[in-house]
Amino acid sequence: MIFEENKGVEKFSERIGFVFAYFLFTTILFFALLLLKKLPNSWTYFHIIGVVLLITLAGAGIKRLLK
Repeated sequence: MIFEENKGVEKFSERIGFVFAYFLFTTILFFALLLLKKLPNSWTYFHIIGVVLLITLAGAGIKRLLK
């Protein structure tokens, strides 16, 4: 019996991995900046999420542009 690969599960797993890595990187970056006192006093974790999301979207846009 020959089984076909399930592309739906593969795509879902890839997205879950990206989201997990995104939040892991954002958390590490936040605590590193917090420990080094490089964050403005008014900034929270959500500000770092926004900055990293902006960088991620810019990278995805550049990748699409170069295709």
